[in-house]
Amino acid sequence: MLTVLFKYVFVEVWVQIGIRQHRELKMEDKKMRSKQFISTCLLSVALGGAAMAAEIVIGYAAPSLDGAQAQIQGGFVVGAEQRGWKVISVTSGGDAQKQINDINDFITQNVAAIVAVPDDSAGICVAVAAAKEAGIPFYTIDRAPSGCKVDMVVLSDNYLGGKQAGEAMVAHLTEKNGAPKGTVLEITGNLAQNVAQLRGAGFDDVINQHPDIELIIKPGNWDAAKGVEIVRDVASAQNVDGIYMHSDCVYAAGTVQTLKELDQFAPAGEEGHIFIGGIDGCSDNLALIRAGATDQTSGQPIPDFGTLVADFMAKKFAGEAIEPGEVVQEGALWSPGQLKMTDIGMMLYLSTTSITKDNVDVPGLWGNQ
Repeated sequence: MLTVLFKYVFVEVWVQIGIRQHRELKMEDKKMRSKQFISTCLLSVALGGAAMAAEIVIGYAAPSLDGAQAQIQGGFVVGAEQRGWKVISVTSGGDAQKQINDINDFITQNVAAIVAVPDDSAGICVAVAAAKEAGIPFYTIDRAPSGCKVDMVVLSDNYLGGKQAGEAMVAHLTEKNGAPKGTVLEITGNLAQNVAQLRGAGFDDVINQHPDIELIIKPGNWDAAKGVEIVRDVASAQNVDGIYMHSDCVYAAGTVQTLKELDQFAPAGEEGHIFIGGIDGCSDNLALIRAGATDQTSGQPIPDFGTLVADFMAKKFAGEAIEPGEVVQEGALWSPGQLKMTDIGMMLYLSTTSITKDNVDVPGLWGNQ
């Protein structure tokens, strides 16, 4: 009887010990699985956070994505995609208020930075102020703001471009008339934009040194049809010795065609030739220069605008200091550029290239690319 009782007690003890050990093992297993689960969650959150931090979205606001504007935007997209950034592009169709609304949408989306080609140099300051309040860096390309400060502006030296066109015009008038005299028509861009103001100032400062040159200035507002109307009205009313276009991309083809329709066209080198100069360097006008239909243009380094903005934007994201001075890029026709601190922020001026029949085939010109 005692032996049976002992066996019973012994077995019961081992059963209880076994049950306790089993429970302890299950608890340890639960703890281990819990730790693994928490570790997995934390890793997922960390990886997700890293992925979110790596995605940089840039808002790009332009008047259009046609012609030169397409080249400018394309250069920026190339520079952005090389760094893994995403670019959201919108166009305003030349409507300054729509552009402000578009930029406000970017601010709502909390983009990492905003790049704009301003429709209105003064009007864009409303959007700049809103972006600054939200802590979003603001850059402009091709055109600068007026009356507010941005992080950087990258553009051609438009004053230099106008000056080059003015000097070429004076040289032609001197050769044709024996002295710098004659009548010159200037077709402007949108004079609410600093780029048109500078293109006009550079040209006018040269022409106004010669009192025997009559300068007729007509606002074209970057409108090809308006340019045709101006050429028709002025050339129908009086003899014109030269025409200066603020943009050959916009006005060159229509100007040549209108002169032909008025029976006032003669190729370069022939009697009655009207000298035609401008700024931009679009491929269509380079072809006209080769054909002797137009004479000179100050070519911009259009594709480099956007890539340079992306370069400086990357430096800002990395916390690098940006100092004024020369910006050098081997092989670039615009090099050296001049980076200057101004009352509207850092301005990077890229030199224009005066293009005539003598250098129209240079491969580095954007119109030849």
